[in-house]
Formats: sequence, structure tokens, C-alpha cells
Amino acid sequence: MRQEHDISKPEGNLQGLKPSQLAALNRLFNRRFPAEDVYTVEQARELALLSRALGRQIGLLIDRKGRVQTVIVGKAGSILIPELPRGRSGGERLRGLRLLHTHLTPDGLSQEDLMDMLFLRLDAVIVLTVNPVGEPVQWQAAHLLPTNVNGQGYHLELPRPWDRTAAQMVGTAEALEKDLSRRAESSHEAENRPRALLISVAALPRIMQERNLDELAELARTAGLAIAGRMVQRVPQVNPRLIMGRGKVAELEVLTLQGRADTLVFDGELSPAQLHNLADITERKVIDRTQLILDIFAQHAVSRAGKLQVELAQLRYTQPRLVGKNRAMDRLMGGIGGRGPGETKLETDRRKIRERMARIRKDLERLRRQRAFTRDRRSRQGIPLAALVGYTNAGKSTLLNTLTRSEVLVENKLFATLDPTTRRLRFPAEKELILADTVGFIRNLPKELMDAFRATLEELEAAHLLLHVADASHPDLLQQISAVETILAEMELDRMPRLLILNKWDQLEAPARAELADAFPHALPVAAKTGEGCKPLLEQLEMRLLHQATNIVTEISPSLN
Repeated sequence: MRQEHDISKPEGNLQGLKPSQLAALNRLFNRRFPAEDVYTVEQARELALLSRALGRQIGLLIDRKGRVQTVIVGKAGSILIPELPRGRSGGERLRGLRLLHTHLTPDGLSQEDLMDMLFLRLDAVIVLTVNPVGEPVQWQAAHLLPTNVNGQGYHLELPRPWDRTAAQMVGTAEALEKDLSRRAESSHEAENRPRALLISVAALPRIMQERNLDELAELARTAGLAIAGRMVQRVPQVNPRLIMGRGKVAELEVLTLQGRADTLVFDGELSPAQLHNLADITERKVIDRTQLILDIFAQHAVSRAGKLQVELAQLRYTQPRLVGKNRAMDRLMGGIGGRGPGETKLETDRRKIRERMARIRKDLERLRRQRAFTRDRRSRQGIPLAALVGYTNAGKSTLLNTLTRSEVLVENKLFATLDPTTRRLRFPAEKELILADTVGFIRNLPKELMDAFRATLEELEAAHLLLHVADASHPDLLQQISAVETILAEMELDRMPRLLILNKWDQLEAPARAELADAFPHALPVAAKTGEGCKPLLEQLEMRLLHQATNIVTEISPSLN
């Protein structure tokens, strides 16, 4: 919202107003209004007469003790609320201010008035209509509700005669806060986690947006967030400033308040401007899908290489978003060593990020050489390598444990495995191969992660066979298989031999099994948890890989002589 004149500031300038009118505005600022009633009869007359004399709307922001905090002078048909201080702490708290303003027409509260109430979490918004001779006519009020009623998050009262002033303003606001607080307490008792609202704004069909939000919900739960609700909006083109329109942002504010959400998670990636504008207008933490995935990776990274790769990805994401983060970042450095032209704080932050990224790349290069040495030594031993790839949470680690009788961490979460894990798989013929578990893929894998984790995924480049593990029970099986194949193609691994494994086969009914068997005739159905189908898989591995051992030894023999 744009800044409008605040009469409480003596340096404010109201061009075109007479000294007597300025004096009347200052008297309004010094008035004490009733805590519960809308106003006194005398205050209503004074406000109406002054508004008509000015030919403009007049607004008063009044706290719960009846003190006027701000006087706003608008235009004849509208009023613009100034930028207010940050809201009171807690997602269930209201602003502690009510807006009383005039209308020079018979119209009651407008949609714009209600949007201001929602955006700013005002205790209430009240309009006093004024007739052509400057007399008050009637007033109308609205306040928020703890839950949606008929699709609305507010209660709009019927207009009342101007001289019936009883309204219970403070009591209604405090009762609403208590209701919201009780809901928040009961929610925290049930799940003591931050609460997030999930939002999708895209041109995709609604059914696809809902499915994408299902996956986003799994990501949010993996990151430790409780789901407070979701919002879907299909648009031909996203709003470059706020990603959604003003009316939808108001609906978002209602859902956020009622769901007691302190975090907004958007599917897709927000631009720096959208990220900052949304955070400013909602006064809540705003993150996008990429940030959420980066946070999960940061929580799950264990090895030094994994931690370095996560940090590099986070820095790559943060670097372009430093622009315009806040005005304080542009202050000049001072003191010894910082005099003269110097560099701005923003430039210093950028330089530090560049330097840190350069150091991380050097460390990762050293680790890459170490892994390359390990792979070369393994290759000289003539041991073939098979790598498990697939969509996140498809069951790769479970399959690795079942085949190799290992105890690699297995969780029903997205990205439970980040660091590559290798195990030896022995066959009855006294032969063996190396089986590698890798980080799971996901649709629209953020570029920052793709670049940062190339070193980890080098295990795939050295593999002789890729075992593509897919979750046969997932409703988006085809899309997940396609997403993995797309990522493999981007990594130039699409020509490598692959074997499709349809995991979680035991969770399918007979008709679904028959349908998938027809769709993927060369795939191997398995149930990694129970071991069903693992024997045919082992036979396939033995047939496809172990005969390559002779070829591998033949290839490396010249270098050994």
C-alpha cells in the first residue's frame, strides 16, 4: 500500500487545506474515542462535517484504548492506509487497531475496505456515510472470523443508524483472538511443529496442481512442517509482482489466519521480487519449492561432500536474491579500511558468497578426485557396478538392503538418502558386483541442486547398468518415470543400459498388476520390503552384469602391462 499523509506527524504536508481545517484534523487526532462504542454522537457530527467540508474521505486508526494513532486524509472516493508497523507477534493476533472512515456517498463498506481489513489484520473496519450537507447518516462495520462462513473469512454487519453507537468493538476483537489462540494451542498440542499453507498458482489444469500440492505436502512434512491448508489458483499468466491477484492474496490472508499458519510454501519457484513482496504484505515467512528442497537436503546431508554440495546449492540460490533485500544492505561501509568510495554492504555480501563458492568448488574437486581414484581402483579389480536410480521415496534404499542384507537408513520420507552408498552383492558362483544407492530424483529438480550434486551422481557415469526403481503403487507413476528419464537425459546418461524395476508390487490389486505388465513388458515387478520378485531380479543382474566382468578385465589389461 502507498504511503498517505499521517496528521500525527507535524512535518506532514496537506496541500490546499486551510489552517482552520488543519486545526480541525489535529483536534481529531487528540480525541479519545470510546473503547467499545463506535464513537460519541458529537464525534460523529464533527467527523462528518469536516469530511464534507474537505470533499475527501477521512480515516482514523484507533487502538483498543480509544486513542487515535493515525489520521488519514484520502480522496473523494477512496482512502489509502499508510504503511503500518509490523503486526503484533503471533499468527493468531490481530493488529490491535480499528479503522473508522467516512464515505461521501450512501455506499457502505466496499470490497477495498474489506481487503484492507484482511491484509492488515485490523480489529474491525467501520464506515460512516455522510450526506451532501455534512450530516452523518449511518454506519456499517465488519470484522474477521476464526473460520470460513459461506466462503468468507469475515462478518459484514448490516448498516445501522448513525446515532446508535453501541458496537462492543474491543470485546469482539479480544474474543476473536482468544478463539484463534485456543485453536493454535490445541493444534500445537497435537503437533508441535511450524504450520504451513501450501499454494499453487499456475496455468496447469487443477487436477495437476492438486497432485503437485500432494507432493509438496510430502516435502513439507519431510522438512518438519505441519500442513495448515492449501490454495489452488489456475491463471493464464502469473502476476509478476505477487504471483497472484490482490483478491486472491486477501483470500490467502484469511486462510493463513484461520489455519494459524506462520509459513507460506509456494509450488514452483518465486522471483526475488515476488518473494519479498509477499513477505512484506503477509508479514509471514514465504518460501518456494526450491527453498523447501534445499532445507530438506541441509537436514539430511551427513558426509562432508553432501554438506558442501548443499551449501553450494544454497549459495547459488541466495546470490541473485540479495538484490533489493532491504535498504539496510545498501549502507556504505565505514571506519578503518572502509573509507573513501568503499563498497556497499550488498556488494560485500555478494563478494563473500562468490569467495565461499570458489572455496567449496575446490573442496568438492578434491573429493571428486578421491572418488575417481576409488572408482578406478574398483574398475581395475574387474568388479562391475550397478547404480540404483529413481524418483525419491520409490524404495531404492529398501531394495539395496534386501539384496545386500545391509542396514542402510530407510524412511518413508522424500530424500531420506542424500549421500551415495555402495554395497557388495555376492552371487553363488563366487562372483560379485557393486550396488550403489544414489539420491532420489524429483520433477523439476532445481538447477542449483543438479549442478551441485553432479559430483555425487558421478557414480552413475561409472556404472555399467542403471536400475531404475519406480513406485508401481503411485498414482503418478508415468509422470515420475518420465521425470527420471528427463533428468538422465540432461545428464547425458540416457544411452546407458537400464533395467526398469516396478517396486511396491505387493500394494497393487490384480487388475492394476495386469495393466502395468502390459504397459511395461520388460520391467521386473518386485516388493522390496517382502523380497517378492527379488530372485528374478538377481538372475537378471547376474546375466546382464557378470558376463561384463571379462570385458572389463580385457579393457584394463593393457594399462596393467
